[in-house]
Amino acid sequence: MRDPHEVILRPIFTEKATYLKETENKLIVEVSRDANKIEIKKAFEELFNVKVEKVATINVKPKKKRWGRSVGRTRAMKKAIITLKKGEKLDFIEGV
Repeated sequence: MRDPHEVILRPIFTEKATYLKETENKLIVEVSRDANKIEIKKAFEELFNVKVEKVATINVKPKKKRWGRSVGRTRAMKKAIITLKKGEKLDFIEGV
């Protein structure tokens, strides 16, 4: 098995992520592009000592951006929406 720090890259803090955390006990994190749901679940449970009920993944495609005359792209990434089991709680800002 891979190191959990290679699978889970960083948490994502957006308005939608905050709303999901408060209402539905779901967390959104950026994960490695080649990680599957089973690896994500095991890595998250090992890192944060919580029980995971479900993992949903989203591949985010790069978008075109312009800087003057030149054209570039944002980077592609993979996000995971992790649903914690009932009674479990995790807050990235306050700590584990």
